[in-house]
Amino acid sequence: MPNNINNSSISLWQASTTIPIFPTLENDSETDVCVIGAGIAGLTTAYLLSKQGKKVLLIEARNIGSGETGRTTAHFFPPDEWYHSVENSFGVDHSILVAESFSKAVDLVESIIKTEHIECSFKRLNGYLYSLFEKENKKIDEELNAARRAGVTVQKLEQVPGVNFATGPCIQYSNQAQFHPLNYLKGLSNAIIGNGGRIYCGTRALTIDSDKSIQIVSTTSKKIRAKAIVVATNTPFNDTVVMHTKQSAYMTYVVGIRVPRGSVPHILLWDTGDPYYYLRLESPEYDADYEILVVGGRDHKVGQDLHPEHRYEEIEQWIREHFPMAETVEYRWSGEIMEPADGMAFLGRNPMDDNNIYIITGDSGNGMTHCTIGAMIVTDLIMERSNPWASIYDPKRAVIHGISDFISEQANTLMQYSDWVKGGDVDTINDIPRGQGAIVQNGAHKIAVYKDFQGKLHGLSPTCPHLGCIVHFNSAEHSWDCPCHGSRFNIKGEILHGPAASPLKILPL
Repeated sequence: MPNNINNSSISLWQASTTIPIFPTLENDSETDVCVIGAGIAGLTTAYLLSKQGKKVLLIEARNIGSGETGRTTAHFFPPDEWYHSVENSFGVDHSILVAESFSKAVDLVESIIKTEHIECSFKRLNGYLYSLFEKENKKIDEELNAARRAGVTVQKLEQVPGVNFATGPCIQYSNQAQFHPLNYLKGLSNAIIGNGGRIYCGTRALTIDSDKSIQIVSTTSKKIRAKAIVVATNTPFNDTVVMHTKQSAYMTYVVGIRVPRGSVPHILLWDTGDPYYYLRLESPEYDADYEILVVGGRDHKVGQDLHPEHRYEEIEQWIREHFPMAETVEYRWSGEIMEPADGMAFLGRNPMDDNNIYIITGDSGNGMTHCTIGAMIVTDLIMERSNPWASIYDPKRAVIHGISDFISEQANTLMQYSDWVKGGDVDTINDIPRGQGAIVQNGAHKIAVYKDFQGKLHGLSPTCPHLGCIVHFNSAEHSWDCPCHGSRFNIKGEILHGPAASPLKILPL
C-alpha cells in the first residue's frame, strides 16, 4: 500500500496524477470574490464565477485537491439518505427539488468536462441499491416508489446484473456517473486561470472580518479584501458553534483491490446495511489486464476509534466473500464526511453573517454532487439571481427533522469532554510503541506524544483549538483527531481538517 512521508494513506487518485503547483500569496490583494478551499466545492465555485466575469481569487492551505476531494470514491449517486427518507422528512415537493438538483449537478460536471476538454475518465453508468436481508425488501419498494414520485428514472430488478453473488431485488438508478476527481480539479484549475482567476496555495485563511461592505480575509501571509467570501473547506472554520451543532464528522474507509479486467461490471453499487458498503470500478490503464475495484464503508465518528485498521480488514473480507476473483490490495485510504442532522447539505449564505459570506458544507457522503450543487447555488446568490434549490439547502434552516439524531449527536459530543478527568492512554512515555501516539498524564497536565519510527518524541498540546476537546491518536492515519467536531492534525500539530483554525501547540518533553 503506498504511503506518504507522514505515514498517512494515499488514495488511488493521489497516486495516479500530478497536481499543478501554485504559488503562495505574497501581496495584499483585492478581488470581487475570495474562495477559500481548493477542492471540488471551491474550484467549481471559482470556475462558475469567473465565467460570469467576476474577479476571483482562490486560496488553499495546502495544495489543489489535498483535502477530502482527493480522498473520495468520486461517484455521483442518489442522496445518501435516499428519496424515501427525504420524502418522509420533508415531503414530495422537497424530494422533487432534491432529485432535480442532483441531476443538474451531474449535467453541469459533464458540460464543464466537454467545454474545457478535461481528461478525467468521466463515465455515465447505472447504480444499484439492494438490501442485505429478505425482510428488508420492503425498503426497496418504498425507495422505488419515492424515487418515482421525485421524478427519478428507476426500475426494480430481481438481481443486480453482472455480479456473481445473489443480491435479491434491487433498484436500478439510470444515468449516474463517476470520474477521476483530481484530474477534474486539474482541468478546473487551468480553466480558472484561463478566465483570469488567481489561485494561491500554501496560504491558509485564519480569520474573516468585515469593514463596512468589504470582507477581509487574514491569511498566514497577507490580507485579501473582497466583496464576497466563499468558505469551501468541507466544514467552515469561520463559525465556532452554530454550524457544528447541525452536523457531525465521520470517517469512512476505502479499499482499492485488483480484479481481472472484465470480471466486474462497470456499475455503482450500494447496500442498505449497517455498516454498509458501496463500490465502483476504475480502469487505470487501457492495456492492463486488471482493474481496481474501489469499495468503501465501515464509517464511524472522527476520533472515536483509536485503531481503525480493522475496518480495512473488514472491507477486504467483504470484498473477498462477494468477489472471490479479487487479487492484491493496492490502496487503502480514509476520508472525512460531514453528516447533517436532517440529511440535507448546507449550501448558501453563512447563517451567522448578514454580509456576503457563503458556505458549502454537510456533504453527507455525496460530496461530488453536493459540492457542485453548492457552487451553483452560491454563484446564483452572489450574482443576485434566484435559485430553485436555495431554500431547501439553506444553512439558516432550523434542524426540525432528524431531531432524535441531533440530540444523540450532541450528547455524544458532550460525553467526549469527560476525557479531561480521565488519566492518560499509557502510564509513561516509554510505553508508547514506535510509530504510535498517546495522551500522557504529566502531573496536572496532559500531553499528546508521538514517538516516530526512529524513537524521537514529538509533544503537542492535546487541546483542540476549536472548542477544547482532547484529541485522540489515529493509528491508521498517524494523525491527532478531535472526537467532538472533527478537526484533525498531523504529528507536527498542523491542521489537516477544520473547523480548527489554528494548529496544536508544540510542547517540550
